[in-house]
Amino acid sequence: MPMANFLSENQEQFERDLFELLSIASVSADGEFAPHVRQAATWVAEHLAGLGLSVETIETDGNPIIYAESPPVPGKPVALVYGHYDVQPPDPLADWISPPFEPTVRDGAVYARGATDDKGQMLTHVKAAQALLAEQGELPLQIKFVIEGEEEVGSGALSRILPEYKEKLACDVIIVSDMPQFGPGQPAITYALRGIAVYELRLTGPKQDLHSGSFGGSVTNPAVALCRLMASLVDAEGRIQIPGFYDDVKSLSETERIALGALPFDQRSYLEQLGVEEAHGERGYSTLERRWARPSLDINGLTSGYQKEGSKTIVPSTATAKFSFRLVPNQDPAKIGFALRTHLAENCLPGVKMELVEHHTSSAVLADTGSDYITAAVAAIEKGFGKSPVLIREGGSVPIVAEMAQTLDAGVLMLGWGLPDDNTHSPNEKFCLADYHRAIKASAALYRELGKLQK
Repeated sequence: MPMANFLSENQEQFERDLFELLSIASVSADGEFAPHVRQAATWVAEHLAGLGLSVETIETDGNPIIYAESPPVPGKPVALVYGHYDVQPPDPLADWISPPFEPTVRDGAVYARGATDDKGQMLTHVKAAQALLAEQGELPLQIKFVIEGEEEVGSGALSRILPEYKEKLACDVIIVSDMPQFGPGQPAITYALRGIAVYELRLTGPKQDLHSGSFGGSVTNPAVALCRLMASLVDAEGRIQIPGFYDDVKSLSETERIALGALPFDQRSYLEQLGVEEAHGERGYSTLERRWARPSLDINGLTSGYQKEGSKTIVPSTATAKFSFRLVPNQDPAKIGFALRTHLAENCLPGVKMELVEHHTSSAVLADTGSDYITAAVAAIEKGFGKSPVLIREGGSVPIVAEMAQTLDAGVLMLGWGLPDDNTHSPNEKFCLADYHRAIKASAALYRELGKLQK
């Protein structure tokens, strides 16, 4: 059956499949959702097997990894599609207009946790393979799928099995869709991702909370010590104060700065979308450069002392901060971690014990914009979306991508099908259904374009 007819006839079914996957509460960060995580893994495995692909569920010390592959095509490159079926916690639940695991369509978009990150985007590549198989009975190149269940908590299981499965996962190019387009009606290819380093700082003072009148001023208050430490990490303009932090930063070339400056970015609309009055950040850089190409520090959570209604005058016994750095090309997370630990130890007030926990880290990704794979992706996106994509960076991280590219010695194609206002990691996450279908068409075209290349 011609692909155009197949896609048209199956549009509603493709949406039903997406909604079914979105209804599974596969939250990887919370053990209470473990049965749902397993359910999502099973759903993905069965769906890939239904296409006639060879499927393996790789059991790990964490969540299952689903691996599938089509037959080899001699002389053609091998593409590996990476995605994840786990999602972020839906909290705060009260801010959702419709329940996070009851997919609801409003104004042409489906609202649900995981809609754009990453179930919807991942599924476009699966559906593209389904469409090509329906039309031709075979794929123009070998496609491998690696769909994991721990991306939102650092991809630990996949990282640990990579050396063992290096041969099975061998490929020429890794395809990832876990990022946005540049904006509505403007598709994009992402050629760089920032890396990440996530930490938790725990300070412990007295053995129990103390009366602030009786004891205040005679012992170190862990909450005060925590605030001082966190403030010491960054100045008022967002420049990080850890010695040596910027030593290895790969700066933007003048050509890149001109290209980013030429993008149709409306700063006023951006600020209105975020609900803030003005931009703020490292001096000498534009908003896009700060978001995409400069390192940053964000405190993700602070906990200490009494949190309920009213007051309770105490010296809290503990204080905790969760924070993360976004890193840029050439920065080494291990080197950053060592410098951070040294800085905190040197600046911690006496009278408190300090514990720094490293949760997960990942290096930045920088793809070759002149590769044949990028050229193929440009042609495919033009066919799927009817418009040529722009080349952009992205400030977020997909922690495992850099490790996979290095281990497998493969190129990377990062194709965002979502939109910047899709509320990723926030309440009311959504995915535009028109873009879902355009992305399926673009992904099918990409497989064809890649199939024209010689290995």
